[in-house]
Amino acid sequence: MLPTLRQLHYLKLLAEHRSFSRAAEAANVTQPTLSAGVAELEKILGTAMVDRNRSGVILTEAGSEAVARARAILAQAEDLVDQARASGQPLGGRFRLGIIPTVAPFLLPAALPVLRRRFPSLRLFLREDLTHRLIADLKAGVLDAAVVATPYDLAGLDWAPVAEDELLAAFPANHPLTARERIAPESLDGEELILLEDGHCLRQHALAACGLGGRPARPGRDEAFAATSLPTLVQMVGSGLGVSFLPAMAVAAGLAEAAAVTVRPLDCDNATRRIVVAWRAGSTRAAEGALLAEVFAGA
Repeated sequence: MLPTLRQLHYLKLLAEHRSFSRAAEAANVTQPTLSAGVAELEKILGTAMVDRNRSGVILTEAGSEAVARARAILAQAEDLVDQARASGQPLGGRFRLGIIPTVAPFLLPAALPVLRRRFPSLRLFLREDLTHRLIADLKAGVLDAAVVATPYDLAGLDWAPVAEDELLAAFPANHPLTARERIAPESLDGEELILLEDGHCLRQHALAACGLGGRPARPGRDEAFAATSLPTLVQMVGSGLGVSFLPAMAVAAGLAEAAAVTVRPLDCDNATRRIVVAWRAGSTRAAEGALLAEVFAGA
């Protein structure tokens, strides 16, 4: 006998909520029904999935492994249903798309009207988050595709390109380096470098593009001068707190005009990031992921 999708769904909810009562509420069933489903799953698999105690539900080692597999199986099942419902209608029905915050404000305003016009039956659910969390949710089946920036480890995923986004040096408007047409990386030595907080892939892209990844941190300084978003970073640069890097798509959208900031191209190789749409390898939504990339590229 094989586990049912319902039993796997109960186990997944139990892992997420760590409570039989809350998991039952999320599944819209009674607690005895959910408990019986998990117990039957344990009987089929021949091992305990959870330890039940007063402090809550704790997954066993076998339970943790089963939850990981259950998420993948349920994601494939959802893909099958969505694909069947949208048969003959590319980008029809529900589509769950993740996008990183250093791309979303500059890509979506132009792309969303095109998507609405070309695919009126599309129900697009958007989630803005950092790359590592989007990739984790993509692999777990929580998302159908994600707009991210490379270089980044996309093992287990397929992807299609959207755009090459140049990285530009950003200075306070009266900074001496603004007199130069192009900025060599070594000219930034000794400058107060302001970057986005750890977790933003743009931080690593900016450092790696010009070989600054090995720059040693200065306790009490580098940690303090970090921005939570690109608009905040621009304001910090414009206030004279230091220099930074901005993606060209943000500059083209007018972000640098929000403060007294001057941008210059970098005089180094690979001062770019590649924007892509990624999806799970083998996903039934692969063709739609590629179609999304095409629409975004033309927006």
